[in-house]
Amino acid sequence: MLGISTLRAGLLGLLCLTLASVLAAQEPRPTAAHGLALYGEPALPADFSHFGYVNPNAPRGGSLTRAAVGDSFDSTNPFILRGTPAAGLGQTYDSLTTANPDEPFSVYGLIAESLTLDPERRWIEYQLRPEARFHDGEPITAEDVAFSFTLLMEEGTPSYRSYYAEVSGVEVLDSHRVRFTFVENASRELPLIIGELPILPKHYWEPRDFSRPDLAPHPGSGPYRIARVDPGRRIVYERVEGYWGAGLPVNRGRHNIDRLVYDYFRDRDIAMEAFKAGLLDLRIDARAATWATGYDFPAYRDGSVRRLTIPDGTPATLQGYVFNLRQARFQDPRVREALSLTFDFPWLNANLFYDSYARTQSAFQNSELAADGLPSAAELALLEPLREHLDPRVFSEPMPLAEPEALRERLRRAHDLLLEAGYVYRDRRLVHGESGEPLRLEMLLFDTGMERVAQPMLRNMARLGVETSIRIVDVNQYLNRLRSFDFDMVTAQFPQSNNPGNEQRSYWTSEAAEIPLARNLMGLADPAVDALVEGLIRAESREALIAYTRALDRVLRLSFAVIPHYHSGETRLALWDKFGHPDPFPRYGNDFAAWWVDPARDAEITRRQRGR
Repeated sequence: MLGISTLRAGLLGLLCLTLASVLAAQEPRPTAAHGLALYGEPALPADFSHFGYVNPNAPRGGSLTRAAVGDSFDSTNPFILRGTPAAGLGQTYDSLTTANPDEPFSVYGLIAESLTLDPERRWIEYQLRPEARFHDGEPITAEDVAFSFTLLMEEGTPSYRSYYAEVSGVEVLDSHRVRFTFVENASRELPLIIGELPILPKHYWEPRDFSRPDLAPHPGSGPYRIARVDPGRRIVYERVEGYWGAGLPVNRGRHNIDRLVYDYFRDRDIAMEAFKAGLLDLRIDARAATWATGYDFPAYRDGSVRRLTIPDGTPATLQGYVFNLRQARFQDPRVREALSLTFDFPWLNANLFYDSYARTQSAFQNSELAADGLPSAAELALLEPLREHLDPRVFSEPMPLAEPEALRERLRRAHDLLLEAGYVYRDRRLVHGESGEPLRLEMLLFDTGMERVAQPMLRNMARLGVETSIRIVDVNQYLNRLRSFDFDMVTAQFPQSNNPGNEQRSYWTSEAAEIPLARNLMGLADPAVDALVEGLIRAESREALIAYTRALDRVLRLSFAVIPHYHSGETRLALWDKFGHPDPFPRYGNDFAAWWVDPARDAEITRRQRGR
C-alpha cells in the first residue's frame, strides 16, 4: 500500500509532466521552409519555377572568353591562403542555398531541399537533396557538409573564421540532415550566410593536403568543371553534362553557356587590343578614358561590338587607398587626414575620367545606409556611449565632411594638420619634430593602370614635403607583401550589400587587423568601430540596421584610414554582339549565369571575325 507522501509525489510528477506537455504544445514548432529572408518572408513561393529575371527557355551552347588581368595563377584551390587562385573557380562549387539577386537578401535551397530555423534562432537545419552529386558521381551527404565547415574553419583563409565566428558547432543528424548551432541568437544574418558555405567532397580531400596550392582539377558539385589549365595563362571551364541541379528552380534558365574561358593579361591595354581583335568576347570596362574614346574601331562602327550599362542596385563598392596603420607614422589621424586632402578628385575627373565619376564619400555610397547630415536621434543613442573614443566631429559635423575644393586651400589645410601632428621643416625637409624622421610613403601597386591615378596625389604630397615613391610588382610578390604587412599604402576594395552583416568584421574590426589578407588591410583597431560592427550584426530590425550602419559610417569617415576614390553607379560592359541577357537585369546586381549565346548571332560574329 502506497503512503500518502509517495502518492503526493506521484501526483505532483504527473502534474509536472502534463504541464510540460501543455507548454510544449503552445511553443511554436519549427517548420521546414523552401527559403529564408533577412526580414519578413521570401518573395517567391515554395512552388516557384524560376527566378523572375531569367529566360527559362534560353538556348544552350557557345562559349564566353574573358580577360583576367594579372600576372598569372598557380592554384585551383580558392579557399586557402597560399597561392594565387585562378579566376572563375567559384562556378565549380555549389552551396547549400543561393541568393536571388532580384531581392535585397533572400536565399533559396540549392543543395538543401529545405531549411528549418529554430524559432529562437539558435540553430538551423538543412535537409539535403538526395539527388545532389559531386562531379565524380559521389552523393553529397551531411558528412560532406560538416567536413567542409570544419576544414574551411581550420585550414581555409582567415575570412571563414571571422565570417562564421558565431557558429558553435555542426552536427550530422542523419545521412542527409545537418544542423548548425549558434553561440547566440543575436545575428539575424547568420542563418542565411551559413547557406553560402561551399560544399567540398570529404572522400576526395580527407586523404589530401588541403593547404598546399596546386593546379589539379579538384571535383566540386557546381554547373561547371575545369576542362583545361594552361598554367599562368589560361583556364577553361566546361558545363557539366548531366549536372544534377540543372532542373532546380534556382538554376532554370541559368548556366547556359557551354564553355567559359579566362585568358590572363598583365596589361589592360593589351587586353583591350585582344578584345578589339575578337580574341575576347566581353569586357567590363572600368576605365573612363577607354569608355569615352576607345571604341572607334570597325567592329563597333558596324554593330558587331556593342556597349551597355547596368545600373547598380547595391551600394557602390568603396575603393580607395588605405594606410598601413601598423606603421607608427600613420597612427596619428591628423597625418592621415592631411594626406587624404592631397587626393584632387576634381582634377582627376576632368583630366583623366571625362567627368564620368562622382567622388565616393561613404563606405555605403548610393544607399540609404550612408550617413548624411547630422546624426539622427537613433544614431546619437548609439554614438554617445562611445564618445571617449570618437572624434568630436562625429557629433557636430554634418556628412559629407566639408573640405576645401581648391587644391591650394586643401594643401594649406593639410600643411596645418601636419604641423599640429608635430612635423616641422628642417633644411627644406618635412620631419617629425621629436624623432627627426622624415614622413615617407611608398605606394605599392600591381596594376600599371593605377599609376596615372596615384601619381598626381603623390606629387601633391611631395609639395608638402612628404617623400613619396611608387613600386609596381607582380601579383605574387604583391600578395606576399600584403601577407607580411610590408607596405605603406595600397589600393583596397570593400564591396557592400544592402544588408551589411558579418563581413563587416573582416573589413574594419580589431579582430581582423592582424589576420593576413583579411579585408582590414589597413589594420584598423578601434573599440568604437568594434562595438558598432557588433551592434550592426545583431540589429533586430531594418531601422536598427540603418541606424548602426550610418553611425559606423560616420566613425569610419573620420578615422581617415581610407582615402576614397570614385564611383559611377553603373557597370559598363562591352561585348561582341552574340549574347542574350536578362532584360531588365535583376535589381541588385548582374547575373552572368543568366546570359546565353544566340546561335544565329554567334555564327554571324564568327564569320566576321574569321574574315578580318
